[in-house]
Amino acid sequence: MMQHAIPFLMMRGGTSRGLYFARADLPAEPARLARVLIAALGAGHPYNIDGLGGGVAVTTKVAMLSRSTDPEADIDYFFAQVSVNEERVDFKPTCGNILSGVGPAAIEMGMIAATEPVTRVRIRAVNTGALVVAVIQTLGGRVVYDGDLAIDGVPRRGAPIRLGFRETVGAATGQLLPTGQARDRIDGVEVTCLDVAMPVVIAQAEAFGLTGAETAAELDADTAFIARREAIRVKAGALMGMGDVSASVTPKFALMARARQGGTASARYFMPQTCHPSMAVTGAQCLAASLLVPGSVTADLAPGLTSPADLVLEHPSGRIEVTVEFTPSGGEAPPELHTAGILRTARLLARGEVLVPASALS
Repeated sequence: MMQHAIPFLMMRGGTSRGLYFARADLPAEPARLARVLIAALGAGHPYNIDGLGGGVAVTTKVAMLSRSTDPEADIDYFFAQVSVNEERVDFKPTCGNILSGVGPAAIEMGMIAATEPVTRVRIRAVNTGALVVAVIQTLGGRVVYDGDLAIDGVPRRGAPIRLGFRETVGAATGQLLPTGQARDRIDGVEVTCLDVAMPVVIAQAEAFGLTGAETAAELDADTAFIARREAIRVKAGALMGMGDVSASVTPKFALMARARQGGTASARYFMPQTCHPSMAVTGAQCLAASLLVPGSVTADLAPGLTSPADLVLEHPSGRIEVTVEFTPSGGEAPPELHTAGILRTARLLARGEVLVPASALS
């Protein structure tokens, strides 16, 4: 065979889009798996012209699903971030927006039977070990995609999908504060290195001479800021015990500033080379958690928070709401984080077979 056919779903999950596969339909060996995903998405070209990617990081994502053997989960969700311009795949991070589509995809694939009026799917994020409960609107054994919930960064409304995240502290490093302190000074900039759902290096926008209200395009055009930001991120990754992160998408980087449109704080999140056009779900959890940590670079943005805290992060496309349940530890000690809740939508866009060269499987 000159090409190999692999069944897939293409779904929008939150403010991302990706291919959803049954894990059993893909190679088990990581190097072969990476080659297949690179071919399927068309990685290595700015337009992903030879694959199904969309030319930006939020559309070159992959979810791989299987029934879970974990007694606390129904579905295992293995995530891959496929590069746009390079033939490279990163299996370290997870993606909360793509996770929004995991419950619906599991129902569409026949891995979960739908119930009415909602179907509750317990998901284990394989990459990080986080446990998530997704509540999906279902009717007549099918997923309901139409609804009235609007999320900023998506042009049409949809049925709400409620995500409840737990066991997200130390997802990548095993610690809430991987460097052992709430603040570190790197290249003259104070940062907070935090690991909640996603390891993120957080700085105040004003430390770079920015307002925190810049558009994604403005930040992506600021070459001096990009170079300085990346140097700090790489040094922070080493301090966090993550080794050389120069070729990895984690840790991510974020700028925080005072809210300008009635939210809790303004945020700009980087993936890490470019600014996210809206906000990552995992990133939103980490940035929301940073507001609760005494001594962090963001602690003064929202003082006196009590549990449950309904936090609103303003991003380039609008805002995202995160509800965090926590127990304050008192004094300067960080709080004990319990759960983070976020509402998202998803939509099935296409189903069929993606064809990859047989050489990708050899």
